[in-house]
Amino acid sequence: QVQLVESGGGLVQPGGSLRLSCAASGSGFSIYAMGWYRQAPGKQREFVAGISSSGRTNYADSVKGRFTISRDNAKNTVYLQMNSLKPEDTAVYYCKADPPLGNSRWGQGTQVTVSS
Repeated sequence: QVQLVESGGGLVQPGGSLRLSCAASGSGFSIYAMGWYRQAPGKQREFVAGISSSGRTNYADSVKGRFTISRDNAKNTVYLQMNSLKPEDTAVYYCKADPPLGNSRWGQGTQVTVSS
């Protein structure tokens, strides 16, 4: 089964940018739908962005125009470029893999903190 490892989180000032990466091990990455989710303290995990195996993308309204999801199948990696970050973007960000068959897989998460 695929294993996911997120990286790229950190502390950034409001208005700044970060790029998160999610590296997948195992075979079949190119046929997986991939997504980014986030969970802020005291809140439920929420959808942020998704990309299909064909490259179709969708976003939560709260991040449209600021975040961009992309994938590099040659590197088994999905990215989340986050621009114009706001304090309310502070959360643990998780990567999710959805295979055509079988169960979804989650990464361990990476902390993003937006603060001055």
